[in-house]
Amino acid sequence: MPISNRQKQLVQNSFSKVEPIAEQAAEIFYQTLFEFDPSLKPLFKSGMKEQGRKLMAILKVAVNELDNLDTLVPELQKLAERHVAYGVQAKDYTPVGNALLHTLKVGLGDSWTPELRQAWVDTFRTIATVMKKQAYES
Repeated sequence: MPISNRQKQLVQNSFSKVEPIAEQAAEIFYQTLFEFDPSLKPLFKSGMKEQGRKLMAILKVAVNELDNLDTLVPELQKLAERHVAYGVQAKDYTPVGNALLHTLKVGLGDSWTPELRQAWVDTFRTIATVMKKQAYES
């Protein structure tokens, strides 16, 4: 399902509210992820603060490039290949997406609306589809 211009705008605007609390958001994300699926914890070899910085950096790139898929798709494809090398499986995208949605809900508080949630669901689904296609279908 393509992401509408309205959804892109919602995602970009909401992420700009998350950036100032990026470190806390990353902590919430990983705590939630490991609660949802503790089996994923061994996939993360570097320190969690560093991992959190990487997470927020790639999210920033993805969100900023939603209007420029010619730039975004190759970056996501490279990221997917790296994730395969780390041992990530296709099924792992579900708890990651759920942890991201939970993190955004907590971080954005009253700004988290059903419309914004759907925008993020569609955005993550699109990103995950590109990555899984590259990693597991090519």
